Amino acid sequence: MINVIFFVTSLQSGGIENYLLRFIEEKHQQFSQITVFCKGGIGGQLENRYRSIYNVKIVKSRISFINPIHYLKLKSFLISNNPDAVCDFTGNFSGVILYLAKLAGIKKRIAFYRGSTDHFKSSFFKSKYNNFSKKLVYSCATDILSNSKAALNFFYTHQWQKDQRFEVIYNGIDSLKFDVRNGDNLRKELNIPQSAFVIGHTGRYNVAKNHETVIEVALKLVAAKSDIYFILCGNGVKNNLQEVIDRTEYSDRILLFENRSDIPIFLNTMNCYYFPSLTEGQPNALIEAMLMGVPVVASNIEPIKETVPECINSFLVNPLDSNKAADIILKIYKSGVNQDLKDWVIKNYDSKRLFQQFYKRFECQ
Repeated sequence: MINVIFFVTSLQSGGIENYLLRFIEEKHQQFSQITVFCKGGIGGQLENRYRSIYNVKIVKSRISFINPIHYLKLKSFLISNNPDAVCDFTGNFSGVILYLAKLAGIKKRIAFYRGSTDHFKSSFFKSKYNNFSKKLVYSCATDILSNSKAALNFFYTHQWQKDQRFEVIYNGIDSLKFDVRNGDNLRKELNIPQSAFVIGHTGRYNVAKNHETVIEVALKLVAAKSDIYFILCGNGVKNNLQEVIDRTEYSDRILLFENRSDIPIFLNTMNCYYFPSLTEGQPNALIEAMLMGVPVVASNIEPIKETVPECINSFLVNPLDSNKAADIILKIYKSGVNQDLKDWVIKNYDSKRLFQQFYKRFECQ
């Protein structure tokens, strides 16, 4: 059996962390030992769920970009643990980790890209380091994976389709975990009328998630229709946006929450899901909304076009066009559109098939 070390930044609830947790929950029995190394030096909201898996060990040790002592300690850690495989989920910034793994004699070295563009604010130093680290990924990785073609087109435009190390592995989702019985929802708890039209968003507060436009659209729609409500949740959402909403007259109809553990019921409270991300890898949140049968309006960026069926392309809009997004949502409000994507999601994002596809990358020698 395989002894593996996964490298993430933290265990805060996010796309990478939830994907890895779902994969480990599904496949942990096929590993002898799983170490989840948090190279940001912190754990997070998902830590207890990771720890509940019997063969998972959590290591929290900060690794900075330029501190050689951190790298020397990491190399010693890799040699002493002697894993069969390492997998780093931080894209280009996997480079030094994979280089040290190669020096330590680890045969399987996997880089997994979970974003389709660079996510840092560019500076001379960061750009130089990013380019250097990307070269290390390309030279040291035995496998280079992504959850979208858009990412590989961005990072490895001319290489990826000619190199067997590259593979697109889409996010897997267990539909049984999103089975809400008896149509349960949160309307009574949140003091939302059963007859109201509820628009929602899930995702941590981050520039890429484009909450500014979400709020613009929310204010347009609640002003236009007295029976429209918005609900948003995610790490940092309430803390960063509540003051903005409190300055309006709509704080009773634009409801903000931090991270929630009841996402299926939260989604089942909605009549429409709005997701205007500026950049993505492959969004779990959008897949979850489609699985719950909620009509979606999303941005027309390439990773989202790749994630949804062509039949809903007319519901994709420029992420900064709040007027067009509001118009499309109002059409759903007036006509009761049913996109009916649940079966399509189950077929295309079946977790058993896609997690097995990922697991095979650890078996190949």
